[in-house]
Amino acid sequence: MKDVVERTEGYVRGVLEGDSSGHDWWHVERVRKMAGRLAAEEGAVVAVVELAALLHDVADWKFHEGDEKAGSRVAREGLESQQVGEEVIAHVCEIIDGLSFKGAGVPTPMRTVEGQIVQDADRLDAIGAVGIARTFAYGGHKGQPIHLPDQAPQAHQSFADYKASRTTTVNHFYEKLLLLRERMNTASARRVAQERHEYLAAFLERFLAEWEGKSYRMDLWRG
Repeated sequence: MKDVVERTEGYVRGVLEGDSSGHDWWHVERVRKMAGRLAAEEGAVVAVVELAALLHDVADWKFHEGDEKAGSRVAREGLESQQVGEEVIAHVCEIIDGLSFKGAGVPTPMRTVEGQIVQDADRLDAIGAVGIARTFAYGGHKGQPIHLPDQAPQAHQSFADYKASRTTTVNHFYEKLLLLRERMNTASARRVAQERHEYLAAFLERFLAEWEGKSYRMDLWRG
């Protein structure tokens, strides 16, 4: 299985290395590393976790005209070409199909601990300092406004509504990022998420203060 992982790594890196939307090779590598840490703590099957982490964004629906099955389809083709067993392929594809956040009102349960771990690792990379950077990179990639004070965030109740919505980068904090701490599956991920969530919330508070022309530190205010 080590050879399969190495070949898969090379393939994914080749596909995603030039991405500028925040879904690049280094996002995948961070998710892989975090998933490996969580797998060690939670007692998961490492090979499944690693393959699913590597392949989870190789054909993301956001960049494939909303096709929710594009990712698992590409993953299956790649793993079948390496003669990986059907049990492993099916498990990896199940994880990829169920991984994505689909809206504030849409549950996204994972059946297995391996799926829970990869989902947690992916969501941890969406919060904290790196998550903030990725959010603004994606907003710029999509041509979204940074902030429109008169446009309220939406609590999407279906995946279709979530996919179709035209939002702002700041609203994305409320529509997704600030919700992720409470959606972690594993105890290991919840510990990491708490600190990253606090950083995210502090950044947003400061951003909105500066947007209004206020000093974040009142001891520096001279106006």
